Amino acid sequence: MNRRQFLATTLASTLSSLPAQENRPRRLVLRSSWQTVNIGDIGHTPGVLHLLEQHLPDVEVRLWPSDIKNGVEEMLAKRFPKVKIVKGVEDVRAALAECDFLLHGSGPSLVAEKDVAKWAKTGKPYGIYGITFAATSPESIELISNAQFAYFRDSHSLNFAQEHGCKCPIMEFGPDGAFAVDLKNDAPAEAFLKEHGLEDGKFLCCIARFRNTPYWKIKKVAFDEKKNERNEAMKAHDSAPLVEAIIAITRQTEMKVLLCPEDASQMAINKEVLYDNLPKDVKAKVVWRETYWLTDEALSTYRHSAGLFGHEMHSPIMCIGNGIPAIVCRWAEQTSKGYMWQDIGLGEWLFDLDDEEQLKRVAPAVLAMAKDPAAAKLKAAQGLAVVKKRQAETMAQLKKSLG
Repeated sequence: MNRRQFLATTLASTLSSLPAQENRPRRLVLRSSWQTVNIGDIGHTPGVLHLLEQHLPDVEVRLWPSDIKNGVEEMLAKRFPKVKIVKGVEDVRAALAECDFLLHGSGPSLVAEKDVAKWAKTGKPYGIYGITFAATSPESIELISNAQFAYFRDSHSLNFAQEHGCKCPIMEFGPDGAFAVDLKNDAPAEAFLKEHGLEDGKFLCCIARFRNTPYWKIKKVAFDEKKNERNEAMKAHDSAPLVEAIIAITRQTEMKVLLCPEDASQMAINKEVLYDNLPKDVKAKVVWRETYWLTDEALSTYRHSAGLFGHEMHSPIMCIGNGIPAIVCRWAEQTSKGYMWQDIGLGEWLFDLDDEEQLKRVAPAVLAMAKDPAAAKLKAAQGLAVVKKRQAETMAQLKKSLG
């Protein structure tokens, strides 16, 4: 046997003896799915899963959730049948041992900080995708600093991280994962619209909320007297511009208005602060949705609308992600997430209700959306273009980090 034959035989023997897993696809575990009482918190997960499916189709993805009850697991399984869901201690151990990369999904903070810390002890890489950040603990700052990348869903969070000592090599604006949600559940959505006389492109959606989510009404948590007092003190102030907008729309255009929820407390809120305060002639063109829904049915409904406005954030995010115009009203209690509207070029559709001058401009902006749907759709498309560009760039970095 000559030298060349010897080397070829040795190499073939070595390759054949390598463990089979060396040739397997890369494995990623997505830490996400924080709760199911809010269609936006639900939406983070299918959004990021869609991006992974689109940009990293050869990567094996596992979902490590906090909460996927109440029909959410079935909804995700239907849309993403290849994604394995991590359940229980043994599945967590397997994910820690077998996966190559952990991606912390979008959320109001580094929600699963303890689990990221557990993953970090394995010595394997991880990344942070589309969070709001306002933590100053040494542990949080260290975890962000040691990530492969940290994408913040609003520039205020990015600035905060930089100013408070985070040293991650890649820290940039990265859109909330919910922009990429493509779920649909057309049958119940279309049945509801038909039942209530809401025609394609001839109605706007509206969502009211309180300063603090009254979780004590929808989850097993203690009543918070201080937060409740703040809600009661501000509810008339905060709902006034929405009421004004609804009256203007219904009296000055052919549009109707659908009052719908983002979280399970908001059916009652919509009735109390919006519907019950409308004049009789306006009520005739307003539909109050009395029941909660999941993200797929909500998005199917939004797609039939001419746009959305209100106090929430993630219904607007999912609307823009699907080319649907959306106006956001915010206040201090909602953290800095609303500023992402400025980051994607939609600052004209962001209003701070703690600023009385901005509060006065809400109804005119909503009316303009109702009167010129074509112009509103064009503006929404411009915002979406910014989002899609960043999605592609962030997914390219993830692919690089996976190796």
